[in-house]
Amino acid sequence: MSAQPQALQRLLLPMTPLQLDAVMAIETEAYAFPWSRGNFVDSIASGYAASVLYDGEGRILGYFVAMAGVDEMHLLNITVAPQAQHRGHALYMLDALVDLCLARGAVQLWLEVRETNARARAIYLRRGFVHVGVRRGYYPAPQGRREDAAVMSLAIPGGADGLD
Repeated sequence: MSAQPQALQRLLLPMTPLQLDAVMAIETEAYAFPWSRGNFVDSIASGYAASVLYDGEGRILGYFVAMAGVDEMHLLNITVAPQAQHRGHALYMLDALVDLCLARGAVQLWLEVRETNARARAIYLRRGFVHVGVRRGYYPAPQGRREDAAVMSLAIPGGADGLD
């Protein structure tokens, strides 16, 4: 008898202020220049699409925050807890975000990513994002310097413009 691998259980729920202690713990562990608690509070208060990904045992694996615009969505933050990385959680959240774009009639999903973040850029490319530009000095960097951001975009198939 062969053992079958147990299916990975994940649950994506709306982010609330009650989760911010756990979200901030992940954010500060994952980034040298993390978002502030106020960034998350403001995002929730503004009605941005903010979700938290849980495993089957109630542990937070990651989260994302995205801002809706006219016919588009802008991914502001997507993070997987360092100890939960390399298990497909970022792809899972990106797929959920694309579904949200479809539900809201968005035809384009935008994001910025540090040019030096090769792992994240590879994930985005794998999901069909294309590099469309650079924002010079967008991110803070060590010793008071600034780092450029790659601007990437994904056309949402079947979005409000009816293109597939």
